[in-house]
Amino acid sequence: MKLGKRSKDLRLEIIKLSSANGGYHYGGSFSCVEILLSLYDHTLGADDKFIMSKGHGCWGFYVLLREKGLDPLLEGHPHRDINNGVHWTTGSEGHGLPAAVGVALAKKLKNKNGETYVLVGDGECQEGTTWESLLIASHHKLNNLTAIVDFNGIQGSGFVKDILSLDSLGDVARKIGWIVSEGDGHDLDFLKNAMKIKKDKPHLIIAKTIKGKGVSFMENQPKWHANWLNAEFMSKAITELEQ
Repeated sequence: MKLGKRSKDLRLEIIKLSSANGGYHYGGSFSCVEILLSLYDHTLGADDKFIMSKGHGCWGFYVLLREKGLDPLLEGHPHRDINNGVHWTTGSEGHGLPAAVGVALAKKLKNKNGETYVLVGDGECQEGTTWESLLIASHHKLNNLTAIVDFNGIQGSGFVKDILSLDSLGDVARKIGWIVSEGDGHDLDFLKNAMKIKKDKPHLIIAKTIKGKGVSFMENQPKWHANWLNAEFMSKAITELEQ
């Protein structure tokens, strides 16, 4: 999937903001750029809530919040600050989906409008809290909940398939009562359409992405889960994204 100008520009802003504030999780930040753009440019309404459970991908999240005039704390993981668009403290794996289930359930019980969206990493889907949350959401028929998995195939310790395979994630989610959509996580049309489907139960979007997408030396390289950009690498990354 060829990247558009908006996607490239957001990656450039991620480099600028993160390098000035001690950030270094470029692989996961770049893999979820289009997911975040589909949410903030095309999907989220006034009554909707978004939880960035994939804490290591926070730099694109911060850039988009700042575009809206908000001022989130620029830490390595999101720190809860509702007034600035951060609805949950995350980073430790497995925390965001349980929180999103709680928000969606509260909205349903109180008959409040609005969808709850949550972005999780694929490595995070190995956590027991994630599987418990899938079951709880299905049990309560949370048709106001959409969970998006940034499935880039690489987590902090290596390739997901070598650590704990998640090939059955979509099949299991379907069997326990979720709607499941799977597609290219860098395709904005797929993402926008998936996030807007009408549903009568919770929705899981498995977005197949590339770790470090957009910068050739980062793509599918586990070391770029957490690695600093020295002057040489930064220059190369910026040059590629400006083309």
